Amino acid sequence: MRNLVIGDIHGGLRALEQVLERAEVTPEDKLIFLGDYVDGWSHAVETVNYLLELNTTHDCVLLRGNHDALCADWLRTGKENPLWEQHGGKATMDSYHKWGKDIQAQHLVFYEQLEDYFLKENEYLFLHAGFTNLKGVAHEYQNFNFYWDRTLWEMAMALNPSLDRDDPGYPPRLKNYKEIYIGHTPVTRIGKTTPQQAGNVWNIDTGAAFKGPLTLLDIATKEFWQSDPVHTLYPEESGRN
Repeated sequence: MRNLVIGDIHGGLRALEQVLERAEVTPEDKLIFLGDYVDGWSHAVETVNYLLELNTTHDCVLLRGNHDALCADWLRTGKENPLWEQHGGKATMDSYHKWGKDIQAQHLVFYEQLEDYFLKENEYLFLHAGFTNLKGVAHEYQNFNFYWDRTLWEMAMALNPSLDRDDPGYPPRLKNYKEIYIGHTPVTRIGKTTPQQAGNVWNIDTGAAFKGPLTLLDIATKEFWQSDPVHTLYPEESGRN
């Protein structure tokens, strides 16, 4: 059995299907999704439908991303959020309007049941964004940090690679876990389109919402598979570009 982690999808169902096929995923594999299933490409509803079906045949861990939380708030309240709409929410709203009210109620249950983080063997942490408590995720004061925080990745990126883990200056947050897997902050911001490691943090968001591919990574071997750049799979759309 492989433990496979999948980055931010952002409504790009075609990319998800492509990368699962390229990795030759089977029901024997554990699939850990880092969140942000919607907001970007036009297949928001179809992506969630696909995940709901996949979860009946495969061992899936479905984590909550900030865009999933924003979508859930809209489905729950109907309130306008112009900033969300500008950052992919408009495509998600259009997708739901095509499907009608029934699917909205069904999907709200999906969003509300997403997990904030997944801890494997007390050594491998998976979450969308980060955490702030020096003692680890079990001590976090505000759950929204799990899907909004960027300071964990910023700290890991600024870490001196030569600093020993036992050094008193080594960040206490990073000492809690052997490896940490996140999405949320696209590595395309630093000019990359492949998974990036900083300290013991692996960032799997390779910019699928923009002009990067969707990535799936085997946590044991660090082998990874990627879709085509997602914008090429949706040539008539702009995504979040």
